[in-house]
Amino acid sequence: MTYDYDVLYIGGGHAAHDGAAPLSASGQRVAVVERDLMGGTCTNYGCNAKITLDEAVKLTRERARVGQIVDGPLTMNWAQSQAHKRAVIDPQPQELIDKLTSHGATVITGSARFKDAHTVTIDGTREVTAEKIVIATGLVPHRLAIPGSELAHDSRDFLDLDHLPAHLTIVGSGYISLEFATIANAAGAAVTILLHGDTVLRHFYQPYVQLVVADLKRRGVTFIANANVQAFTRDQPGYGVDYGDHQHLTTDWILDATGRVPHLNDLGLETVGVQFDRHGITVNDHLQTTVPNIYAAGDVIASDQPKLTPTATFESKYLTQLFTGQTSAPIDFPVIPSVVFTSPRIAQAGVTVNDAQQRGLTITHNDLETYWYYRIDREPLVKSTQIHDAQGHLVGVTEVSDQAPDVINTLLPAIEFQFSRDQINRLVGLFPTMGYAAWHRA
Repeated sequence: MTYDYDVLYIGGGHAAHDGAAPLSASGQRVAVVERDLMGGTCTNYGCNAKITLDEAVKLTRERARVGQIVDGPLTMNWAQSQAHKRAVIDPQPQELIDKLTSHGATVITGSARFKDAHTVTIDGTREVTAEKIVIATGLVPHRLAIPGSELAHDSRDFLDLDHLPAHLTIVGSGYISLEFATIANAAGAAVTILLHGDTVLRHFYQPYVQLVVADLKRRGVTFIANANVQAFTRDQPGYGVDYGDHQHLTTDWILDATGRVPHLNDLGLETVGVQFDRHGITVNDHLQTTVPNIYAAGDVIASDQPKLTPTATFESKYLTQLFTGQTSAPIDFPVIPSVVFTSPRIAQAGVTVNDAQQRGLTITHNDLETYWYYRIDREPLVKSTQIHDAQGHLVGVTEVSDQAPDVINTLLPAIEFQFSRDQINRLVGLFPTMGYAAWHRA
């Protein structure tokens, strides 16, 4: 049978376009179907938008720390920050479309639904066929199933606020909750965070998390543990949250940041027999679903790998290698780092402290407030924990500091490729830089 395309991607995020462009350039007939903005969540209303808004937070934090070596106050202007974000982010979908089409791929706007294993319908009217199909639809916001849930907003709404409300209430304890609380607090809003339990950022080293939480509390953010949120209400003025034992909180705006779930609705997976559950689509070690010609990549799959942009990109590029015959091997994941963009940041890669304790690995804790390079901008919260195996290889690291992402990126090759001490000693970085300082204590 002759198909319209060799490979069809459903979804236009990193799990699709990072592999689709080079695959099309290799000579294969490729199409990408996207119902919303090309680039998906991360590009348009996730990572990229968030870090652009956060730039003002970084500036105000550093200005406050350095004191009198710089004259004049510095405050975050929400309206101007939003204008800056839109100037940076709004062109990106078209830039990605141009990249895809310049490599020979076809971009189709609409919602795809499986008719059979090789056919999807676009918006219920047009049929497109492909030899292979990659599901890359990512995640969508989870919404609490409580009365008044329609009164709450999601992360996309927050990132597009024209005017920042005076008081925000955030339900959740993960990345989105803590990062957006940091931004809103820095911009002058009062923030209350309602937690389901009593743990925040549970995938990160808790002693470092507690330092960040204590700093946010010092800045005025309110944390309510074990809140047991029961309903959202429309108060006059504003909105209300019923929680706990008959307690009520009045607020101007509610953010439901209780997580994200695989975007599987209306794909017709049952029609073709693709297996999935609430954790995502089931794939084998070649990212192949239970239907041989249908694959999945990115956050939509059920996987132990962190649901992060770098993971999706790596999977997308692996599929390109698989489809072009450059490999037939199972996917072999590298060390994938993670970071939460609070202020300061917490970043980590490799073996976690908890795992290291169970495995009897060497754990070294470093208090770096007095290390000269961090004293340049007077960082008050600077700690690092490094983990080494019996042979002295660096196998894990976690840091809390404004510089933490750069430190983790610097040390990542040593963890992934198991550099020996002699190899590390041959890495002479630029001085004076944070990269040099990171290697100095590796």
